[in-house]
Amino acid sequence: MPSCIAPVRDAAAPRNTAGYLEGSRNLSAVFAPAPLLFTSSTSVYAQTDGEWVTEESPAEPARETGRLLRETEELVVAQNGIVVRLAGIYGPGRSVLLRKFFDGTAIIEGDGAKWINQAHRDDIASAIVHLIETRARGVFNVNDDQPLAQRDLYAWLAERFAQPLPPSGPIDLNRKRGWTNKRVSNAKLRALGWTPRFPSFFDAVASDPALVQNARV
Repeated sequence: MPSCIAPVRDAAAPRNTAGYLEGSRNLSAVFAPAPLLFTSSTSVYAQTDGEWVTEESPAEPARETGRLLRETEELVVAQNGIVVRLAGIYGPGRSVLLRKFFDGTAIIEGDGAKWINQAHRDDIASAIVHLIETRARGVFNVNDDQPLAQRDLYAWLAERFAQPLPPSGPIDLNRKRGWTNKRVSNAKLRALGWTPRFPSFFDAVASDPALVQNARV
Protein backbone atom coordinates (compact mmCIF):
# COMPACT_ATOMS: atom_id res chain seq x y z
CA MET A 1 0.00 0.00 0.00
CA PRO A 2 1.53 3.34 -1.01
CA SER A 3 2.09 6.00 1.62
CA CYS A 4 0.07 9.09 0.71
CA ILE A 5 1.06 12.76 0.82
CA ALA A 6 -1.67 15.36 0.49
CA PRO A 7 -1.52 18.22 -2.03
CA VAL A 8 -0.50 21.80 -1.50
CA ARG A 9 -3.32 23.99 -2.81
CA ASP A 10 -1.97 27.41 -1.75
CA ALA A 11 0.72 28.52 -4.15
CA ALA A 12 1.40 31.59 -2.01
CA ALA A 13 3.00 29.43 0.67
CA PRO A 14 6.27 28.03 -0.71
CA ARG A 15 7.57 27.15 2.74
CA ASN A 16 4.61 24.82 3.26
CA THR A 17 5.30 23.27 -0.12
CA ALA A 18 8.91 22.72 0.88
CA GLY A 19 7.54 20.72 3.80
CA TYR A 20 6.00 18.29 1.34
CA LEU A 21 9.36 17.75 -0.30
CA GLU A 22 11.03 17.08 3.04
CA GLY A 23 8.04 14.99 4.11
CA SER A 24 8.39 12.83 1.02
CA ARG A 25 12.04 12.26 1.75
CA ASN A 26 11.29 11.33 5.35
CA LEU A 27 8.42 9.00 4.44
CA SER A 28 10.54 7.32 1.83
CA ALA A 29 13.31 6.72 4.36
CA VAL A 30 10.89 5.24 6.89
CA PHE A 31 8.64 3.17 4.63
CA ALA A 32 10.99 2.08 1.85
CA PRO A 33 10.58 0.05 -0.26
CA ALA A 34 6.84 0.86 -0.13
CA PRO A 35 6.02 3.34 -2.91
CA LEU A 36 4.74 6.84 -2.17
CA LEU A 37 1.60 8.37 -3.64
CA PHE A 38 1.86 12.15 -3.97
CA THR A 39 -1.15 14.32 -4.81
CA SER A 40 0.23 17.22 -6.80
CA SER A 41 -1.54 19.77 -9.00
CA THR A 42 -2.15 20.44 -12.68
CA SER A 43 -0.93 23.97 -11.90
CA VAL A 44 2.57 22.63 -12.64
CA TYR A 45 1.65 22.98 -16.33
CA ALA A 46 2.49 26.61 -17.11
CA GLN A 47 1.12 26.67 -20.67
CA THR A 48 -0.88 29.78 -21.56
CA ASP A 49 -2.08 29.25 -25.14
CA GLY A 50 -5.01 26.91 -24.48
CA GLU A 51 -3.25 23.79 -25.78
CA TRP A 52 -3.99 20.26 -24.63
CA VAL A 53 -1.43 18.96 -22.13
CA THR A 54 -0.64 15.39 -21.18
CA GLU A 55 1.71 13.86 -18.66
CA GLU A 56 4.39 14.08 -21.36
CA SER A 57 3.96 17.84 -21.84
CA PRO A 58 6.50 20.25 -20.33
CA ALA A 59 5.71 21.00 -16.69
CA GLU A 60 7.81 24.05 -15.96
CA PRO A 61 5.98 26.24 -13.41
CA ALA A 62 7.21 29.80 -13.05
CA ARG A 63 6.60 30.14 -9.32
CA GLU A 64 8.69 28.72 -6.51
CA THR A 65 5.78 26.72 -5.15
CA GLY A 66 5.30 24.96 -8.47
CA ARG A 67 9.01 24.20 -8.72
CA LEU A 68 8.94 22.60 -5.26
CA LEU A 69 5.97 20.51 -6.30
CA ARG A 70 7.94 19.34 -9.33
CA GLU A 71 10.92 18.43 -7.15
CA THR A 72 8.62 16.34 -4.98
CA GLU A 73 7.09 14.70 -8.04
CA GLU A 74 10.51 13.78 -9.37
CA LEU A 75 11.53 12.29 -6.02
CA VAL A 76 8.40 10.14 -5.85
CA VAL A 77 8.68 8.95 -9.46
CA ALA A 78 12.38 8.16 -9.03
CA GLN A 79 11.41 5.87 -6.16
CA ASN A 80 8.80 4.05 -8.24
CA GLY A 81 5.82 5.87 -6.74
CA ILE A 82 2.64 7.46 -8.04
CA VAL A 83 2.04 11.16 -8.69
CA VAL A 84 -1.50 12.35 -9.28
CA ARG A 85 -1.84 15.86 -10.68
CA LEU A 86 -5.23 17.10 -9.53
CA ALA A 87 -7.27 19.64 -11.45
CA GLY A 88 -9.45 22.11 -9.55
CA ILE A 89 -11.26 20.15 -6.85
CA TYR A 90 -14.98 20.62 -6.36
CA GLY A 91 -17.82 18.82 -4.64
CA PRO A 92 -20.52 19.39 -2.01
CA GLY A 93 -19.24 22.15 0.25
CA ARG A 94 -16.39 23.00 -2.11
CA SER A 95 -16.89 24.84 -5.38
CA VAL A 96 -15.37 28.27 -5.75
CA LEU A 97 -16.97 28.77 -9.16
CA LEU A 98 -20.48 27.98 -7.98
CA ARG A 99 -20.13 29.98 -4.78
CA LYS A 100 -18.95 33.07 -6.64
CA PHE A 101 -21.69 32.66 -9.23
CA PHE A 102 -24.44 32.53 -6.64
CA ASP A 103 -23.08 35.28 -4.37
CA GLY A 104 -22.55 37.65 -7.30
CA THR A 105 -18.75 37.95 -7.10
CA ALA A 106 -17.92 35.93 -10.24
CA ILE A 107 -15.99 37.73 -12.98
CA ILE A 108 -15.47 36.62 -16.57
CA GLU A 109 -11.79 37.37 -17.13
CA GLY A 110 -10.92 39.10 -20.38
CA ASP A 111 -12.75 37.44 -23.25
CA GLY A 112 -13.67 34.44 -21.10
CA ALA A 113 -11.65 32.04 -23.25
CA LYS A 114 -9.54 30.75 -20.35
CA TRP A 115 -9.95 26.99 -19.94
CA ILE A 116 -11.18 25.63 -16.61
CA ASN A 117 -10.05 22.12 -15.63
CA GLN A 118 -11.85 20.47 -12.73
CA ALA A 119 -12.42 17.15 -10.97
CA HIS A 120 -15.20 16.13 -8.59
CA ARG A 121 -13.91 15.00 -5.20
CA ASP A 122 -15.58 11.57 -5.61
CA ASP A 123 -13.84 11.03 -8.94
CA ILE A 124 -10.50 11.99 -7.40
CA ALA A 125 -11.02 9.43 -4.65
CA SER A 126 -11.99 6.71 -7.13
CA ALA A 127 -9.00 7.53 -9.35
CA ILE A 128 -6.57 7.20 -6.45
CA VAL A 129 -8.10 3.88 -5.39
CA HIS A 130 -7.94 2.66 -9.00
CA LEU A 131 -4.27 3.58 -9.34
CA ILE A 132 -3.42 1.78 -6.11
CA GLU A 133 -5.41 -1.32 -6.99
CA THR A 134 -3.89 -1.56 -10.47
CA ARG A 135 -0.39 -1.02 -9.05
CA ALA A 136 0.19 1.85 -11.45
CA ARG A 137 3.38 3.85 -11.30
CA GLY A 138 4.36 7.27 -12.64
CA VAL A 139 2.45 10.51 -13.24
CA PHE A 140 -1.28 10.75 -13.92
CA ASN A 141 -3.58 13.70 -14.51
CA VAL A 142 -6.84 13.46 -12.57
CA ASN A 143 -9.60 15.58 -14.05
CA ASP A 144 -12.90 15.19 -15.84
CA ASP A 145 -13.35 14.71 -19.58
CA GLN A 146 -14.40 18.22 -20.52
CA PRO A 147 -12.35 21.36 -19.89
CA LEU A 148 -14.69 24.35 -20.10
CA ALA A 149 -14.09 27.87 -21.34
CA GLN A 150 -14.85 30.24 -18.49
CA ARG A 151 -17.48 32.21 -20.43
CA ASP A 152 -19.23 29.02 -21.60
CA LEU A 153 -19.31 27.68 -18.04
CA TYR A 154 -20.89 30.83 -16.63
CA ALA A 155 -23.27 31.17 -19.57
CA TRP A 156 -24.57 27.65 -18.91
CA LEU A 157 -25.03 28.39 -15.20
CA ALA A 158 -26.78 31.67 -15.97
CA GLU A 159 -29.25 29.94 -18.29
CA ARG A 160 -29.85 26.98 -15.98
CA PHE A 161 -30.52 29.08 -12.89
CA ALA A 162 -32.09 32.09 -14.64
CA GLN A 163 -29.51 34.50 -13.30
CA PRO A 164 -27.52 37.25 -15.04
CA LEU A 165 -24.26 36.43 -16.74
CA PRO A 166 -21.37 37.61 -14.54
CA PRO A 167 -19.71 40.85 -15.66
CA SER A 168 -16.43 40.95 -17.57
CA GLY A 169 -13.25 42.11 -15.90
CA PRO A 170 -9.48 42.09 -16.29
CA ILE A 171 -7.46 38.88 -16.27
CA ASP A 172 -6.09 38.14 -12.81
CA LEU A 173 -2.39 37.65 -13.43
CA ASN A 174 -1.67 37.47 -9.69
CA ARG A 175 -3.74 34.40 -8.87
CA LYS A 176 -2.22 32.14 -6.22
CA ARG A 177 -1.10 29.41 -8.59
CA GLY A 178 -0.10 31.73 -11.39
CA TRP A 179 -2.02 32.48 -14.58
CA THR A 180 -2.19 29.57 -17.00
CA ASN A 181 -4.50 28.55 -19.82
CA LYS A 182 -4.47 24.93 -20.94
CA ARG A 183 -6.71 21.90 -21.39
CA VAL A 184 -5.66 18.91 -19.34
CA SER A 185 -6.05 15.42 -20.79
CA ASN A 186 -7.02 12.44 -18.62
CA ALA A 187 -6.46 9.92 -21.43
CA LYS A 188 -3.61 8.13 -19.67
CA LEU A 189 -5.71 7.44 -16.59
CA ARG A 190 -8.71 6.43 -18.66
CA ALA A 191 -6.52 3.97 -20.56
CA LEU A 192 -6.05 2.11 -17.26
CA GLY A 193 -9.80 1.54 -17.07
CA TRP A 194 -10.83 4.46 -14.84
CA THR A 195 -14.05 6.28 -15.73
CA PRO A 196 -15.24 9.44 -13.99
CA ARG A 197 -18.70 9.38 -12.47
CA PHE A 198 -19.05 13.01 -13.51
CA PRO A 199 -17.59 13.43 -17.02
CA SER A 200 -18.06 17.19 -16.82
CA PHE A 201 -18.90 19.94 -14.35
CA PHE A 202 -22.26 20.28 -16.11
CA ASP A 203 -23.07 16.64 -15.32
CA ALA A 204 -22.27 17.17 -11.65
CA VAL A 205 -24.38 20.31 -11.34
CA ALA A 206 -27.29 18.53 -13.02
CA SER A 207 -27.10 15.32 -10.97
CA ASP A 208 -25.55 16.18 -7.58
CA PRO A 209 -28.12 18.27 -5.64
CA ALA A 210 -25.81 18.71 -2.65
CA LEU A 211 -23.29 20.50 -4.87
CA VAL A 212 -25.71 23.32 -5.67
CA GLN A 213 -27.37 23.42 -2.26
CA ASN A 214 -24.10 23.91 -0.42
CA ALA A 215 -22.88 26.52 -2.89
CA ARG A 216 -25.99 28.64 -2.29
CA VAL A 217 -25.42 28.86 1.48
